[in-house]
Amino acid sequence: MNPFASTVSLNMQGQYNTPNTHKYSVILPTYNERKNLPIIIWLLAKVFEEHQLAWEIIVVDDASPDGTQEVAIELARVYGEDKILLKPRAGKLGLGTAYIHGLDFCTGDFVIIMDADFSHHPKFIPQFIRLQQAHNLDIVTGTRYRSTSTPYLAEAQPGGVHGWDLKRKIVSRGANFLAATVLNPGVSDLTGSFRLYRLPVLRHIITLTQSRGYVFQMEMMVRARALGYTVGEVPITFVDRIFGESKLGADEVVGYAKGVWQLFKSV
Repeated sequence: MNPFASTVSLNMQGQYNTPNTHKYSVILPTYNERKNLPIIIWLLAKVFEEHQLAWEIIVVDDASPDGTQEVAIELARVYGEDKILLKPRAGKLGLGTAYIHGLDFCTGDFVIIMDADFSHHPKFIPQFIRLQQAHNLDIVTGTRYRSTSTPYLAEAQPGGVHGWDLKRKIVSRGANFLAATVLNPGVSDLTGSFRLYRLPVLRHIITLTQSRGYVFQMEMMVRARALGYTVGEVPITFVDRIFGESKLGADEVVGYAKGVWQLFKSV
C-alpha cells in the first residue's frame, strides 16, 4: 500500500473544507497575446471564483504592437481594476525583468507565474495550492515529465506535452537531462514556467538570479534548491500555443547550454 494514499495522509493533503484566506497574484508576461488574453483571464477567473480564492492578475506587456494592451484595459473594465492590472513596459526587456516588474504590484502572499498562450491551463492551479498547503511548501512547480506529484497528491494525473514535433520534444528533454546531470537540482522539469511561489521566496530568489531568457527559469529553481527552499512538483499537461508563434529559437538553445555551465561554476 502506498503510505501517502492512506486516509491520514489524504487528510493532511487538504481533503477537508478549510477556508483559504490567502490571496494569489498571477503575473502574466505578454507580447502579442491579443487573441489569447481574454480566454486565459476568463479561465483564471473561473478557477479562482469556483474555489473561492482571492486573486488578481498583473499583465506585464512589452509594448505589443497587436493591441494586447487595449484588450487588457477592456478586461479590467469587465472584471474590475482591482482584479486585472495592466503594467506595461516600453519594449521587449526579457522574461526575468517582467517578473521583477510585476512583483512591484503584487498584493497577494502567493505568486503564480505562467504563460498567457494556453500552454499552462489554469485547471492545475488548485492542485498546486493543495500540495503547497498540505506540505507547507515554498514553491510548487508544474512538470511535464512526472506521472505523479512529489510529495504525493492523490488527484494528480501523469504529465505530458501535446502539439510539439519530435525535434521540440528532443530539445526539451535534452535541456532538462543536461541540467539534471550537471546541476542535480532534484526537479524533473527545470525549463517549465508554470509555478507557485510564496511572495517573499520569489522576491529573494529573483534578486539573486542573473540569467535572462529561457535560462532564467532553470536558474530560479537551481538557486531555490541551493538556498534550502522546499519545492513540490505537480504533473501538468503542456499544450503548444494556439495563437501566435513560439519565441524559442536557436539562440535560446545555445544560451541555455551556456547558462547550465555558468550555474555549474557559480552555484
